[in-house]
Amino acid sequence: MMNKIWSSLILFSLIAAVCLGNISELSRGIITSGNTAVDLAITLLGSFCLWNGIMNIAEKSELTKSLSKVMSPILCKLFKGLKKDDDAVLPMCLNITSNLLGLSNAATPTGIEAMKRLAAKNEGKTTPSNNMVLFVVMNSAALRIIPTTVANIRASHGSENPAGIVLPSIIVSICALTVGITMTKITERFFKYE
Repeated sequence: MMNKIWSSLILFSLIAAVCLGNISELSRGIITSGNTAVDLAITLLGSFCLWNGIMNIAEKSELTKSLSKVMSPILCKLFKGLKKDDDAVLPMCLNITSNLLGLSNAATPTGIEAMKRLAAKNEGKTTPSNNMVLFVVMNSAALRIIPTTVANIRASHGSENPAGIVLPSIIVSICALTVGITMTKITERFFKYE
């Protein structure tokens, strides 16, 4: 499906460039976008390596277990049937912590692990459990205290204040997370995923 979408966008751009007489601008954009993409990837790679390293150190120093103990009461109240010593709690906490730091890519492996553990509790059912749905919503509308990736992108494009988005980002992510959790809890009453 994505191949069709991308092919359509490319074809539409080509037709629009020919019709509007902007073929030279299109070819210049194609050439320069490759350089821009590589520059951006290198800029973000340094940040991802740093924060993934910090998360790895936190895991090896058992800081993540301490964090898990602090967060587990909150998670147990949100997720029906989840216990403090549950094997899904640690990857869920790591995922939430990575999202708090704005490290969406670092959050992905722990999110997948948490989802696998929640799915194992679903006992082979083909539909997701309420806890699985809630976790996906929380992961999608994650609270971000430090929007690292966006700040790095802004810095790479010469922003005078790359961290100027921190407060708006916190406000928006709190609103999104609150609405997401509220709507999920409301729909749980009407639709049984389990």
